[in-house]
This record gives sequence, C-alpha cells and structure tokens, in this order.
Amino acid sequence: MSNARAIKWLTAGHFMTDVYSGLLNPIMPFVCAKLSISLAVATVIIGTAHIFSSLLQPIFGFLADNTLKRSFIFWGLILSSIFVPLVAISPTLGLLTLFMILGSLGNSFYHPQALGFIIKFSDTSASKSMGIFMCLGSFGFSLGPVIAAVVIQNYGTEKLIYTMILGLILAASMFFCVPKMSDTAKAPHIGKLYTVLKTIMKNRIFDYLLIISMMKVIISSSSMVLLPFLWKDSGHSAIYIGTGLFLFIVATSLGALISRKLECVFGTKRLLYFSMILTFPLMFGFSYLYHINHLAALVLYVTTGFISSFAQPITMVMAQKLFPEYKSIIAGFINGVCWGVIAILLSFLGAVCEKIGITTVLAIISFAPLISSVFVKYLNEDYDKI
Repeated sequence: MSNARAIKWLTAGHFMTDVYSGLLNPIMPFVCAKLSISLAVATVIIGTAHIFSSLLQPIFGFLADNTLKRSFIFWGLILSSIFVPLVAISPTLGLLTLFMILGSLGNSFYHPQALGFIIKFSDTSASKSMGIFMCLGSFGFSLGPVIAAVVIQNYGTEKLIYTMILGLILAASMFFCVPKMSDTAKAPHIGKLYTVLKTIMKNRIFDYLLIISMMKVIISSSSMVLLPFLWKDSGHSAIYIGTGLFLFIVATSLGALISRKLECVFGTKRLLYFSMILTFPLMFGFSYLYHINHLAALVLYVTTGFISSFAQPITMVMAQKLFPEYKSIIAGFINGVCWGVIAILLSFLGAVCEKIGITTVLAIISFAPLISSVFVKYLNEDYDKI
C-alpha cells in the first residue's frame, strides 16, 4: 500500500466527515422552529456541540500520537455518519443536544489523527498534501448544506436519516485501505499529557499561530452559524440558505487549495497579511450591504471565504513543523481548540444577536483578523523548504 494511496483514503474520509458537519448549520433553523427553540438557545446547543467537536481534539491527538492506532479515524467517521442525520429527526430538546454532541465527537476523533497521518505519509510536499486534504474537507463541508437543502425542500427533514449509509460504507472501506501504522512503526513515548501541553503552549511562535488561526475561525464559524438564521428570518428558502453556504465553503476550499502556490509567489508573511487584513473590509461591507442589496452582500460574503482561507494550510503546517513529534496534538489545537474557543463565544452571541441584530454582530467580529494580524511579524518567513 503506497503512502500516496493512504493519503487519498484519508482525504476521502475527511471529505465525508465534513459533509456531515456541513449538514448541521442549514438544518438547525428548521429543527429549532419545529421544536420552538429560540436563537439564543440554539446557539448554546451549537456552541456545546462545537466544544465536543473541537476542544477535545488535542486529547485525542495525544492518544493518537502515543498509540499510532487507526481507531480514531474509523470511529470518527462512524459517529458522524450515525448521529448527525439523527439530529434532523430529534423529537425533543434533550435528544437534539445528545445527537449533536455525539455527532460532533466524530470530528474530534477523526481530524487530529488524520491530519497527523497526512504529514507521516507525505513523502515530498507536506504543504501540498495538507492543502489538498483541507480543500477536499472544505468541499465536503460545502456539499453538506446543498444536500440538506435539497432533501429538506423536496422530501422533508426526516429523510436526511438515509445519508448515514454513505459514511458507514466509506468507514468500512477505509478499514481495509489505510495501512496499520503499528505494523511498521513503534509508537513513541511522548510523555504525559500535561507535560506535552505545557511544552507546546510555552512556545511563543505557536501561541501566535494559535491566535492567528483563532481570529480567522471566528469569521467563518460565526457567519456559518448565524447566517442561516438571518436568511430564514428574511424569508429565504432552504435552497437559498444551502446555496449561500455552499458558495462560501467552496470559496474557502479553493482558497486553501491555491494557498501554497500563492505563498511561493508572494511569501508567507505577505500572504498572511493580505488574508487577514482584507477580511475586515469584506465582512464589514457584507454587514452594511445586506439590508441594501442581498446579491452584492452575498458576493462579498463568498469573497470573504476565499480570501480568509489562504492562511489555513500555512498555519497548520507551520505549527506541525515546530513540533514534529506531536503532529496529531498540534492538529488538535489548530483545527480543534480554535473552533472550540470560538464556539464558546458563539454560545453567548445568540442572545446578543437578538438584542442588536446579526449583521451588527458580524460587523463587530470583522475587526478580529485585522487586529490580530500584528502577530504575523513574529513568524519565520522561511519556515519550510518543501
């Protein structure tokens, strides 16, 4: 089994896992309406689910780096496949929360180990492999809203239950197609979890990368959670909501895909500055234009996704190069903790949005990447020669 083939299967699993993640945001307004759940309560539920899908990733990354077992990628995809579709038919608030949490745990299981394996299996260009891996994940995430919209519009929310079949088939296929690392490598002893986390967090460059990643996440996470509610309140259909999210996430996947090429042309720091600073006028402009021209606002929204995603592969590979022995743990931080911390913030934003409006909140949030771009100057331009 070649390393290249293993990377393809891991990327396919990433695609499918993120398809299920993409199902959640567009169906939540409809599930919440059916159960008479307010925006404030809905954002708390979504935030709680994101905590389980994100903040636990470093722990699962630690276990993955210590064992080199493949269990996490299989169980991650299985949990997402089963419980995310069950969200659509939740009969009570309690079961809705439970299904959201269990489905979200699939992300925590899958992403750290898969991201670590991508680096381990990359024979040449880790940045290129990481860019493709992230691009396919983003593309899967973008298809989730479209699938949800089509099913809801034509067959009803409850029919989403049948989508679990695809994920379970792929999980079974990956079991036979992703090589067992333990057959060819001895699991390293990387110390106690507390010691490892302390070592990582004491690295100042890593802290800067974490802040940069977090400030980028707040743009994509807040808009993908809040905009479906904004669009539904404005009278838009499920198809419109799904299409809007689809275009945004496709744009982010394309941005991640060409990030490496742009980095080679313009340099790491210039690309990061461009991505972070330009996000501000784009998102602020969306918030201003939404009540004037919906189409122009949508164009700015999609462009924001494209520009903001340039930093994603760069920060991930940069962080993993700092600690090559902790690849899965680092992936858990950059891909998980960032989303988890922002999810906690979003848990409180629902109530704020009900007071001052979603577009006003998004306008305020747009300052975050601009302010945090000051940390880019501390990064190493020549972090990698791949």
